[in-house]
Amino acid sequence: MNDQGAGRLSETWRGLGYLLGSLCTAALAVLALPVLAVPAAARAWASWHRRRADRLLRSARSGAVRVGPWRVLGWLCTCIVTSVAFGLVVVLCAGNAVTTAVTVPLWWALPAGTPAGGFAAGVPLTGWGMALTLGTAQAVAFAALTYWLVPPLARLHARTCLAMLSPSTAERLAQRVETLTETRAEAMNAHGAELRRIERDLHDGTQARLVALVMRLGVARELLDDDPQLVAGLLAEAHENAEEAMTELRAVIRTIHPPILADRGLAGALTALAARSAIDTTLDLEDLEDLEDLDAHGTAPAAVEAVAYHTIAEALTNAAKHSRATRSTVRVARDGDRLAIEVTDDGIGGADETLGTGIAGIRHRVLALDGTVRLHSPAGGPTTITVSLPCGS
Repeated sequence: MNDQGAGRLSETWRGLGYLLGSLCTAALAVLALPVLAVPAAARAWASWHRRRADRLLRSARSGAVRVGPWRVLGWLCTCIVTSVAFGLVVVLCAGNAVTTAVTVPLWWALPAGTPAGGFAAGVPLTGWGMALTLGTAQAVAFAALTYWLVPPLARLHARTCLAMLSPSTAERLAQRVETLTETRAEAMNAHGAELRRIERDLHDGTQARLVALVMRLGVARELLDDDPQLVAGLLAEAHENAEEAMTELRAVIRTIHPPILADRGLAGALTALAARSAIDTTLDLEDLEDLEDLDAHGTAPAAVEAVAYHTIAEALTNAAKHSRATRSTVRVARDGDRLAIEVTDDGIGGADETLGTGIAGIRHRVLALDGTVRLHSPAGGPTTITVSLPCGS
């Protein structure tokens, strides 16, 4: 069997499981209608069905349902009807194929005239030749119907589910405004916390060193004529303090906006970042590698470049510290008016942004710019973080 045939057979099996499962859940929904009349229960039920439809279609939508209760009620009624109708078709086709294949060889042991054994395709069986010929023909016919009907029926059912549970344009706009409001608030809180951190770093580190530097220089000036040897030592200490203060000041500046972005642009900054990474990192920058080509598309705003840089830096740090990865791949490309970023590592997977691995910070940075973040990290790996940022036309 070639790859296309194997793929079709796999699709048929998946469709069978999906439609038979839908038939069972439709029967359960009828029995549980009083419970599903509660909006929260109906929404949870709809979310589970949407995730099933997502898996069948291999779509990348969120499984959460955020539509009005009347939309959920309309979907529930439609789902029960379509699940029963499509499920009965599956039972008819696949059930007859299996029943014929099992019972025809036993036609002689069953009472004559019974539908299961004495007849095949409506014709009485009088011998092995007729049983094998007509039974095989009937089994093949129903198997072919199953093979060709089940995948499109399953896709139709899943698409209907997704269409009815997807928000309308107005609902999407309201959800986007809500998301932006939340992320803006989070961004403001994060910005305030960042300012307080910078203030502490400057006050406790750089400022303290500068104060010590000024004091040493003042003492050195007073003792310049009396004790040249002591003055030389004080000047040496002041020089060391000045270098340490400059190092700390550069570290603080890098957390605000990496100077390398202004000096070398996003492509150059990412090249340096990959070279410093604790794991072997492969860069695929596509048109970003050519800065003139990037300018032809319109240079990304500084805020977008900073978020992109910090996102990739955080993802590589997570891969080295938490994922036990040895290799990573970073892809960055312009996609129309958006900047697409994908970071993949060969680690153990199982990343969870609720466990403080830095992914939540990435999400907050990206959402504050109206971007999107997707995390795919199954147990055993690989982990892939996909980010899309708006950067102008």
